[in-house]
Parts: sequence; C-alpha cells; structure tokens
Amino acid sequence: MADVTELIAASRDGDADATDRLMAAVYDELHGVAAAFRARHDVGDTLTATSLVHECYLKLVDEGRLAFDSRAHFFGAAARAMRQVIVDDVRSRSRRKRGGGVRPVRLDDAPTLAAPDGPDGDAVLALDAALDRFATFDERAARVVECRYFAGLTIDETAAALELSPMTVKRDWAAARVWLHRALAEA
Repeated sequence: MADVTELIAASRDGDADATDRLMAAVYDELHGVAAAFRARHDVGDTLTATSLVHECYLKLVDEGRLAFDSRAHFFGAAARAMRQVIVDDVRSRSRRKRGGGVRPVRLDDAPTLAAPDGPDGDAVLALDAALDRFATFDERAARVVECRYFAGLTIDETAAALELSPMTVKRDWAAARVWLHRALAEA
C-alpha cells in the first residue's frame, strides 16, 4: 500500500483514485480512534464508530481534493473533524431530547416515552464551549486537547500530528486540563 503522505499529495493534485486509496489506508486507524472514543464516552447509539469515521472523512474531503501536507497534518485535521462530528451529534440529540420545536404531548396521549441518550452529551457540549473559549488565547493547547480527548491520540501521536515536541504537548495538555477543569467547574 502506498505511503499516506504520497496519497495525500496525489489527492491534493486531483487524483480521485488516490483519495479512495487514502481512505482505505487510514480507515482502520480512524475506526480504532472512533471506537476508543465511544468506549470512553457515552455518546448514545446514533453515532457508531463507523458513522463517526465516515462523517469525519467527509469533513476532510473537499471535492475529492485534500489540502494536507503530511500524514501528521491529516491526523491533526481528523482530530478536529471528529470533534465537530461528535459535538454536532450531541447537539442534534439534545435538540430532539428537548422536543426539537415539537409541541408537547400530554402523558396520557403518549404511548411510550423515549429515554434520553446518555448523560455524557451535556459534558461534551460544555467541554466544546470551554474549549472554544480556551482557544481564543491558546490555540495550540486547544488543538492538543482535540487530539488527546476527541481523537484519543497519545502524547507522541499528538506531537507528530501537530508537529510539536512531546514535551510541549505534555506542557500544553497539563495547562489545558487545569484551565478546562476550572472552567467546567464554574459552569
């Protein structure tokens, strides 16, 4: 199988076949990341690992051309795309859970009530909002959180994806966790 970086370059140059081969080359790795996220967090039944990978990939592909420089750049962008997909799914479930604009039905008229999808949704939305605030003054550390939390990358994988040293990733991860913990506790 061709090198991921070569496939990204070929896809960026307009080779649609390279885009398909790129997906095949990274699919298992992205699926593993998505499955690990689902195992760590209750994200409900609507977002399977497979659908998370597919939605993530669709966000990364624009008209069959990928604008990434390297494998590391691709996986850094994949972490951000996974965050967006997860947050969008949680928001969608939250709207449905709260009625989504539908008029209320009397309990006597409702044959069954659906249980809301997992309690973790509010936590994901709160983290997303706090992470957006944090990114306004430390974009690099916010990207580290995306890679570590949403994509489940290790310190070394995050360092490669963001082209940073592992020590910088450790410092940013520690600082971001402290800031986010305080922000979430105040919320």
